[in-house]
Amino acid sequence: MSFVISIVQIILSVLLITVILLQKSSSGLGAAFGGGGAIQTTKRGIDKVLFNTTIVVSILFFLVAIVSLVV
Repeated sequence: MSFVISIVQIILSVLLITVILLQKSSSGLGAAFGGGGAIQTTKRGIDKVLFNTTIVVSILFFLVAIVSLVV
């Protein structure tokens, strides 16, 4: 059982890293020092799908981590 949980956690971690890296970042190095001209926009299309997928995968990763602690 512990082996299966470890495999699921590894798969979720790789998936979470991939989804995070695929997201478009609008803040560059200039934004880190206060020079970012941030314009508030809504997420549409693939950006919204990636954002929602990131939330779901991170919640699943968190739940699997809690289950692995209990088991």
